[in-house]
Amino acid sequence: MKLVWQILAVVAVCAVGGQCAAAAEGNPWLSLIAGGLAAAATVLVYRWAVGRTERRPVTELAREGAPEALTRGLAIGVVMFAAVIANLYFLGDYEVHGYGSAAGATALVGFMAGAAVTEEVMFRGLLFRLVERGLGTYLALALSSVVFGAAHLLNEDATVLGAVAIAIEAGAMLAAAYAATRSLWLPIGLHFGWNFAESGIFGTAVSGNGETHGLLDSSTSGPELITGGEFGPEASVYSIVFGALLTVVFLLLARRRGHLVPRRRRERAEALATLAR
Repeated sequence: MKLVWQILAVVAVCAVGGQCAAAAEGNPWLSLIAGGLAAAATVLVYRWAVGRTERRPVTELAREGAPEALTRGLAIGVVMFAAVIANLYFLGDYEVHGYGSAAGATALVGFMAGAAVTEEVMFRGLLFRLVERGLGTYLALALSSVVFGAAHLLNEDATVLGAVAIAIEAGAMLAAAYAATRSLWLPIGLHFGWNFAESGIFGTAVSGNGETHGLLDSSTSGPELITGGEFGPEASVYSIVFGALLTVVFLLLARRRGHLVPRRRRERAEALATLAR
């Protein structure tokens, strides 16, 4: 029941935040405010629900070190997506036509901040963290990644390739980032940096959600495997490769720090064997 209360509390505040963001659509300043409030409310509700039900300090969203972790994640996300765009540009598959919309980019700051916080809290803070307790890090990473990728099949221009790409480059990478740091701040920053760079800066589609209006007016053309097609560059083979490489790096870091969690079944079997002797 403790876990149910956590999930219900977070899902409720995320649903309210989503409705507010939808109501503010079309007004960049209201969208910025609505997204910021949704992000702040999600963090506060998560801290309250987890702290109250688990009777522990909510270290995964501790205030100490949060700005530094967010900044590192933001930098990683922006650089990673810039590398994807650079490859598309040199192949002639990404073209800039001029400047886009500063107002659109402003609105996307709020929208992407709200999305990054709510999705990281739900998929890494709840799903991955809770499943990891019983199944261990690797199985929890695989399961949460599949669920995260499948959730994106509901988007307007969703494709199976896009869902698989999201599962690998985002679901696995962000879960590994959490495992390496045991903090949600780095994956939140990475998630925001990646999404905002994709739409707010380079003006490409995000996860099959249709057209976006960022700082650059741009277009992509070429094979779907390279550009991601209507789903956006997140379905590009370059995104998958870069995301997979970062996943490995984060998992190696988690192993080095002793942050990997083994399956509890083995521990229970050993305990039972000890009792039997």
